[in-house]
Amino acid sequence: MSEWMEEVDVVYGAWRLQLKIDEVLVRRRGDHHDILLFENKLFGRVLVLDGVVQTTERDEFVFHEMIVHVPLLAHGAARRVLIIGGGDGGALEEVLKHDSVESVTVVEIDSAVVACSREFLPSICNGAFEDFRTNLVIADGVAFVAESDAEYDVILVDSTDPVGPGEALFESSFYRNCRGRLASGGVLVSQFGVPFAEPEWLARPYLRLTDSFPRTACYLVPVPANYGGFLAFCMASGSVEPFQLDSGTLQSRFRDAGVVTRYYTPDIHKAAFALPPYVAEIIG
Repeated sequence: MSEWMEEVDVVYGAWRLQLKIDEVLVRRRGDHHDILLFENKLFGRVLVLDGVVQTTERDEFVFHEMIVHVPLLAHGAARRVLIIGGGDGGALEEVLKHDSVESVTVVEIDSAVVACSREFLPSICNGAFEDFRTNLVIADGVAFVAESDAEYDVILVDSTDPVGPGEALFESSFYRNCRGRLASGGVLVSQFGVPFAEPEWLARPYLRLTDSFPRTACYLVPVPANYGGFLAFCMASGSVEPFQLDSGTLQSRFRDAGVVTRYYTPDIHKAAFALPPYVAEIIG
């Protein structure tokens, strides 16, 4: 019989996602996560942590381009970037496409996730961990942000779901500490789950985010491997400018950056913030 990976809805227990495992590449316990990495005919190589799909070769560009280029181009002059999580290296690779970026600090809690990604997901990280601008820190992202005195232009929270090791990355104290780590005009973006399937995972953290930042907005991204529809991202800043970009400025910044993308465009950037009523109701 064929072996299948099954991801069960942990909120309601009402549905499940199954992906056929054509070949197991990694099945091991990391420092904090149960790691499964396998081949699938449709999605290519699939990274699963604690039973939840994190990224796939086939659709990773959608997630990583939208978590990275939206805040970096909204900021317009990011030099120092902090990534919390992101052990697969996909967000890091997209950040490094911006020549204006001088340094990227990646804080990943599980060294085994990075090791497996370097060995088995080269099409996603693409040598990004070896780039001279990359500073890889194996540590708890919550503690790192609380204890650091560095400032960053952009902070990306590329986390797992708000259960287990990732739960603390959705708390008010974490957002307050992130606010303290942002330079003037800085921008934070975090993924907040699938609103249709997990409305609580958007509503509660978004409310906490608004308590810590005067300017917040939600945008939606269709990531095929995330069941239940659009994935929600939330952007926050102490400044209004990143939310009021006109189309001409955004087009100019994208053109000047010279970044080649497969999903992101300035038009998609603007359109992603247009929320359907059911999502707008969730965030109130």
